[in-house]
Amino acid sequence: MKTSVQEQELTDLLEAIEVTEVKDLVVFNDDFNTFEHVIETLIRVCKHTVEQAEQCTLLIHHKGKCTVRNGSFEELDPLREAICEVGIDAKII
Repeated sequence: MKTSVQEQELTDLLEAIEVTEVKDLVVFNDDFNTFEHVIETLIRVCKHTVEQAEQCTLLIHHKGKCTVRNGSFEELDPLREAICEVGIDAKII
């Protein structure tokens, strides 16, 4: 009987936990967007501070890409669209 109670508690717990798959919004380097344009876009779209946007832009430049935001696909897709609309390559991974 004890096992049945434990199984029910585990089932209840699993049902109570909302499972969401966390995704990354990644911005990629290119040869045509300026540092200023990328920084301004990250501040406007992702609500980064100036320092965050500058650090991400340097990582994008030197590493080729940078995760600029984490979240669910539903949260990140409008941000990705806004970044891509201004000519910056971004993908949700």
